[in-house]
Amino acid sequence: MKVLVYSILGFDRPFLERAAHGNHEFVFTEQTLNENTVNLAKGFDAVSLFTSDDASETIVEKLYSYGVKYIALRSVGYDHVDLARAKSLGIKVANVPEYSPYAIAELAVALLMALNRKLVLGQTLMQIGDYRLDHLVGFDLHGKTIGIVGTGKIGAAFARIMHGFGCKILAFDKQENKELMSAIPISYVSIEDLCANSDVISVHYLLNGTTNHLFNKTTFLQMKKEVIFINTARGGIVNTEDLLDAIENKMIGAAGLDVYEKEKPIFFQDHTDTPIKDSLFLKLRSYPNVMITGHQGFLTTEALEGIAHTTVANLNAWAYKGISENEIS
Repeated sequence: MKVLVYSILGFDRPFLERAAHGNHEFVFTEQTLNENTVNLAKGFDAVSLFTSDDASETIVEKLYSYGVKYIALRSVGYDHVDLARAKSLGIKVANVPEYSPYAIAELAVALLMALNRKLVLGQTLMQIGDYRLDHLVGFDLHGKTIGIVGTGKIGAAFARIMHGFGCKILAFDKQENKELMSAIPISYVSIEDLCANSDVISVHYLLNGTTNHLFNKTTFLQMKKEVIFINTARGGIVNTEDLLDAIENKMIGAAGLDVYEKEKPIFFQDHTDTPIKDSLFLKLRSYPNVMITGHQGFLTTEALEGIAHTTVANLNAWAYKGISENEIS
């Protein structure tokens, strides 16, 4: 199968090449899929996309006109693909339903610890020779209540880590994780109760029509004023303007974000010579109690191996069986 891999980054290409074992003809491009680059897909059987790519309706239609029959996603999320239009055109779409859940769960813990213990500020003060501790007071996680929104594999991994810290776990999800409930003490509650009673809130939900802007002015108002809010899931789950308002008005204590609602033009790119013009992002980035990482939660060797293996497995299944078990369209 001839496959065009969009949005290839320096760190992930070797994993894909090793996983393919020469079974497919890969062509790599650093360019993201959009209206200006969709023409590159002419003559390819399949394209492989990342979260930064745009596979909206008109672009899916152009892929179809160019002969593309398969879309192999290198991500769990698929909100960047018009699945309904792909299905109507007979284009098969498959995702990577899971890879190392510990990669993202552990980054969520890292963001929490860095914010709570003021590690960035502490290092800044250390570098300038200010060894006072006045601004570096945090709190013990032991005994605190952790609210987890979404208890799939990543949320469950985060819950187990927090249980190891000696925390009380509250959870919100449309479906209870029975396996997790049998492993650690965990209570499922409404989103309102979770917001009102949690010292830390960590988001591990997929983005869809019901979770878009799940966190907004209403939910931020329900939270404790000292809460640390962590989002390593999808940026669109949070209304950024409402989050900024919550930070400015001290409605929440701190925020750790690996994702951002309008991240596509920013993340995974070098902006050292092209200043960012997104005023919301610049404002969000300016607060000392906000830590932003550039969608790097998946960036471990184990996770990259898992993503590459499943992506190639989907292509193999289509090539030799005509169907993949990971198809979502």
